[in-house]
Amino acid sequence: MRNDHGSNTHLHPDDAIRRAKIVKVAASPTSANPDEEPDPELLDRYDNFYQTTKSLLVLFQIMGVMPIERSGKGRTTFRWLSSTSIYAYFIFGAETIFVTMVFKERLYLILRPGKRFDEYIYGIIFLSILIPHFLLPVAAWTNGTEVAKFKNMWTRFQLKYYQVTGTPIIFHNLTLITYSLCVISWAVGIGIMLAQYYLQADMLLWHTFGYYHILAMLNCLCSLWFINCTAKGRVAVWMCNNLHKALESRNPAKILGAYRDLWVDLSHMMQQLGKAYSGMYSMYCLLILLTTIVASYGSVTEIMDQGISFKEAGLFMIAFYCMTLLYIICNEGHHATRKMGPEFRERLLNVNLSAVDQKTRQEVHMFLMAIEKNPPIMNLNGYANVNRKLISSNLNERNCFSNIVKLRTLSPTQT
Repeated sequence: MRNDHGSNTHLHPDDAIRRAKIVKVAASPTSANPDEEPDPELLDRYDNFYQTTKSLLVLFQIMGVMPIERSGKGRTTFRWLSSTSIYAYFIFGAETIFVTMVFKERLYLILRPGKRFDEYIYGIIFLSILIPHFLLPVAAWTNGTEVAKFKNMWTRFQLKYYQVTGTPIIFHNLTLITYSLCVISWAVGIGIMLAQYYLQADMLLWHTFGYYHILAMLNCLCSLWFINCTAKGRVAVWMCNNLHKALESRNPAKILGAYRDLWVDLSHMMQQLGKAYSGMYSMYCLLILLTTIVASYGSVTEIMDQGISFKEAGLFMIAFYCMTLLYIICNEGHHATRKMGPEFRERLLNVNLSAVDQKTRQEVHMFLMAIEKNPPIMNLNGYANVNRKLISSNLNERNCFSNIVKLRTLSPTQT
């Protein structure tokens, strides 16, 4: 039989695995120490997350964005001199030559005298979009060890989840979603730049080739965040729904304690996600903030001065695209935090404490305390909390520039 998330409701017949010692995914940063790993065969067998999202990892390797590799069964590593890293250096070097040529051409266009205001806005936007390419080694590769640690935490957690609950983690439809997002990421990037080629007179066709891989990288980062938040949210819901089984078991206090350990591990994995990709997503958010503000400011100003045209439509497209990416990231972070925190806490608060023994009541209180002391917040290593408030702060910045636009249009009539 299967439950609503597709896993077997009865214990797996493999008694040797089921009675194995529970794998401890430590809460400390050393939790991904390979010396403490259990049987690699078991880790690989129950690593469904890697199996379903492998396509995105391979795409990042092909693009040279994150040269981590699966160095063995159930083990992900990052090495500066691995074949994957050397390939990334080669790809980055070749792309840098071409992107530098495009950057110089775009800069010369901005420096030409007699250009209209909206053309300067376009120039600033498309110069800023090129910057993430040059920051890739600092923002991404320097955190390669943390990314590998995060992947290993996922691998260990899935085996531990099976040994605690008796049901393996199976992410249905996640393989199809991942493959689709890989294709969509490149398709959207190419489509946006081709649209700008037709909307801008000074956007040459060969210029667009310097942007395809950058926009695809930004889209893939959004896809990566979506997939990880979705997976963590599903696991949190499954754990929450299985709490009643723990309370109805013969030894509810012990099993509830094991569930508490699982929850703490999942919470630390959420924090490790932000830490591992902090450089890339911090750069990501800054680029989106800058591009959205400049594009909105430029389009509104030009519409007030010259009226609407296809060029302003291009600026609106860029602003809408950036806000869509920011919304997806913030909304998924919000949902993952809500499922891990408030919803889980509410389920524990609804437990009838009078119907359980003293040890179980203590475990419930300890569980609530663990949620309070380890809040499942999607944080970029202290730079920012990724939730819906990040969207509102971005909108507030846009409102400030809207006021500047009003002052700019009113000032000539008052002088």
